Amino acid sequence: MTSNADNGATLLFDNQLCYPLYSAANALVRAYRPLLAELDITYLQYMVLMLLWQETRLNVKELGQRLRLDSGTLTPLLKRLEGKGFVQRKRSEQDERVRIITITRAGMALKKKARDIPHKLACTIDLPREQALELKQLCEQLLAALNN
Repeated sequence: MTSNADNGATLLFDNQLCYPLYSAANALVRAYRPLLAELDITYLQYMVLMLLWQETRLNVKELGQRLRLDSGTLTPLLKRLEGKGFVQRKRSEQDERVRIITITRAGMALKKKARDIPHKLACTIDLPREQALELKQLCEQLLAALNN
């Protein structure tokens, strides 16, 4: 907290944390675009696939929580992935209100094609590994603080 005696410094554009974070996130997603275009997927589709490569099967609620996305954003994204044959959406046998998302063989095959993306992106960014890890940790701390 700052006092009211800051002479408006808290409202100076150059003193804001939010805009550099926003701009960096946008620039990072743009850096992914040419790499993901080869796979015909978007950044968020890539994030969904990464989770499913790891878990193979998640329900929509779990995916939304992990990705911090609401169902209004997630549902059309999953429909597009299903249309491309990368995931399958089914109702849970235990609770028909729950949608289960499962990676398909085609979705798993995409993992092999995506294997070099993290390395290629790291080369594009040219940020030392230690700084990248520190930045990730700081972003996670910020998210945790904002979610409290």
